Amino acid sequence: MRLLSYLANGRPGYGVAVDGGIVDLTRRIGTPFPDLRSLIAGDGLDAARTACAGQRPDYALDEVVLLPPVTAPEKLWCIGVNYRDRNAEYKDNSDLPKYPSLFVRNPSSVVGSGQGIEKPKISEQLDYEGELVVVIGKEGRHIPRERAYEHIFGMTLCNEGSVRDWLHHGKFNVTQGKNFDRSGSIGPWIVTSDELDPRGPHDILTRVNGELRQQDSTERLMFPFDFLIAYLSTFATLRPGDMIATGTPTGAGARFDPPRWLKPGDVVEVESSGIGILRNTVVTEK
Repeated sequence: MRLLSYLANGRPGYGVAVDGGIVDLTRRIGTPFPDLRSLIAGDGLDAARTACAGQRPDYALDEVVLLPPVTAPEKLWCIGVNYRDRNAEYKDNSDLPKYPSLFVRNPSSVVGSGQGIEKPKISEQLDYEGELVVVIGKEGRHIPRERAYEHIFGMTLCNEGSVRDWLHHGKFNVTQGKNFDRSGSIGPWIVTSDELDPRGPHDILTRVNGELRQQDSTERLMFPFDFLIAYLSTFATLRPGDMIATGTPTGAGARFDPPRWLKPGDVVEVESSGIGILRNTVVTEK
């Protein structure tokens, strides 16, 4: 199933993407699953299937405002430097990492597919990072790697928008440059694990104004999905609706000479063949 969250006539809802439209689950299920996060936590897929069986779409996709599929995750983890060539991009002669680089983003830093991602007033260095995202479906702590895939509800996409000059404000963190309001995006929907096996392999690519900038495969991840789940759950309980953005390939704008920063009007598309396309236009911060 392809599950998404949205605003319809200003009211929040969630549903299933089918036939170019959306079957609304908000009113068809309601209690005990008022939103997508509660449906994930309550193992509500069977209820969703029953509710949408034989139903015609209630909305066309262009009639709603798409939101990030899980609108209020407890945790949005982000993994840095995870594809095999990414370490070399830094040109610091460092060894391959033993452990993943890790930071977090606030939900306010991402919008849904089709919404504007904001270039901040204070910087000219807004950059794109196309990523695959794992969505947790089953709570766990100290999850053994061999059981990790049992905890994945599904997958979605992320443009992990980064304000590059603000990444270096702190001595030990990149948090500032990764958390500008509405600087990134997640979506358009979650494809559930029964439809798309997280084990992959999965392709990932990013286009800017139709030009291919990034392209890779999860076969080349240094820290695969099961490793990340085992590692993260060593120190933090993973809960339903938590998301893990699993890293971006080479080819971000900062790596060109000169750098190719995003400008208002640019269209960024992140795509994976099993999921679809996350598309956003760059706008100026209001």
